[in-house]
Amino acid sequence: MDKHYSVDDLLYLMAQLRNPDGGCPWDLKQNFASIVPSTIEEAYEVAEAIEAEDFEHLHEELGDLLFQVIFYAQLGREAGHFDFSRIVDTLVRKLVRRHPHVFPSGQLYGDNRTDAVDEAQVKKNWEAIKAEERQAKGEGGTLDGVAVGLPALTRAAKLQKRASGVGFDWPSVDGVLAKIEEEIAELRAAIAAEDEQHAQEELGDLLFTCVNAARHLKVDPEAALRGCNRKFERRFSAVEQQLQAQGRQPSDASLEELDQLWNRAKQQD
Repeated sequence: MDKHYSVDDLLYLMAQLRNPDGGCPWDLKQNFASIVPSTIEEAYEVAEAIEAEDFEHLHEELGDLLFQVIFYAQLGREAGHFDFSRIVDTLVRKLVRRHPHVFPSGQLYGDNRTDAVDEAQVKKNWEAIKAEERQAKGEGGTLDGVAVGLPALTRAAKLQKRASGVGFDWPSVDGVLAKIEEEIAELRAAIAAEDEQHAQEELGDLLFTCVNAARHLKVDPEAALRGCNRKFERRFSAVEQQLQAQGRQPSDASLEELDQLWNRAKQQD
């Protein structure tokens, strides 16, 4: 039977890759900042596999994402900041603390029997505990601690969720949709005035409000846009295939013809 490697084996492998004596030249050149793009890319590949229900390859994508954590852990150990065991310890302690309905003793092991609570109460407790944690870090403001490096759509949703938690929100999606119409009118006015900077600002307002609509509809805006991207790719590829069957390229067709082919692809989608 083939050996099944463990996390300990992965940690050993990473240490060897970073070993100055015989390690991998590429891995040895990396630092915290240089592997951030790979981390983001791997996270999106996990999301893509899940959305495509590609469970045959999901475990591989999750492994690639785990490797990013292992890489950071090795860099942290070398610099004397932290190691993998500290990452795990901090995570377990935080999750125990944030789940008092499961671990009322405050310990992972022990007598943790508790009365059942509903999901709404769990979410309320979770947000209250996270707020306490932010205050302990000196992040007293409602919007403090929302990572600046997040994708803009995701960060907008998190900022809006925080504001909603203190009552700054529309009571229903109807108010958001009315605001979208208002923002479109303001964008049209900025375009008519040929004010590029104002138009950019109004477009940002429109996108921000669309994210708010997604939040009210309980839709992840990033997932919605990724789905739209896939749909666009699929339909445009169908347009190209129709033209290639005639020995032509999209650049050979008029906009009117492209639009007709697009509508045909849309109907067949």
